[in-house]
Amino acid sequence: MLFSSEVASLLGAIGLLSLAVSWHRRLKGEIRLAQFGWILVGLTFFNDASKYLAHDDPVLTVFSIAALPMGVGMAFWEQRVDDEKTSRSLIWARGAVAYAGGPYLLIAHVPWLNVLAIWFVASQAAFFLRFSGNGDVVLGETTVNTIDGEVAWSAWDGNRWFMGDFVGEYPFQTELLLSDGTAIGINFVLACTALQSMVIFIGAIAVLDIDWKRRCRALILTIPVIHILNLFRNAGLIWMHMTYVNWSYLGMSVFEFGHAYAARVVSLGAMFLMALIMFDILPELHRHIVRLLRPFGLLQVKAKNKT
Repeated sequence: MLFSSEVASLLGAIGLLSLAVSWHRRLKGEIRLAQFGWILVGLTFFNDASKYLAHDDPVLTVFSIAALPMGVGMAFWEQRVDDEKTSRSLIWARGAVAYAGGPYLLIAHVPWLNVLAIWFVASQAAFFLRFSGNGDVVLGETTVNTIDGEVAWSAWDGNRWFMGDFVGEYPFQTELLLSDGTAIGINFVLACTALQSMVIFIGAIAVLDIDWKRRCRALILTIPVIHILNLFRNAGLIWMHMTYVNWSYLGMSVFEFGHAYAARVVSLGAMFLMALIMFDILPELHRHIVRLLRPFGLLQVKAKNKT
């Protein structure tokens, strides 16, 4: 790591704030602040590369390493762009990153918001299982990972309004139990809430230069759908874990296989389909993404030869 977690979080917050301010001041041609924000955001994600490498996650390691050169590239592009349409797409990207990363960073680093998000989704997944008759599941104790080990949320004496340095990959966990107190071996964490997927759509849609009715319609079509699909995903994984106890494939239990592979493939497929629907409803969103992919030569329309 180049910086401690606290310093990296502060740099990320300043970078996202800079991008947000530059988006709001877009009519004044604010560029320097945007360049500063891109570099800080890229540096923040780059700082996490060693953490993901230690967790043997090559995909996130590569993405984190690529964040810094991409941030520098975006800052350089802001200075050199001479096309009005591309300039508008870069401005949209500032707002999309700021209003997607900002809320997630806030919830991830404020323990109260982190835990409330976990309780909100976990309680609904447990209710869905009880309502469908597939398991009398209730929420158990919420614990906090500290340097001294796991501590109950109710007994934790740490700062519940800001946490810069995390212990472990998932600092807050809520255990799921059967109604008789038997543990089922599954804990809910922030990653189970699908918050990452939702803030991407919120950021991308909220800063589009469209009327508020179209913006609200698009958000209503995406956020509740993502939440409901995630509830089905969580409830399905819990049900399979309790039902197929002896199932095994390549040394993985049914929960491990479903969580690490099957559910991810289905989730990515659902996100792809939702993106296609959004591109049809909001062609402005599609045009922005296509323009920003131009340096990579992706999704570009080839010019026809004239005779």
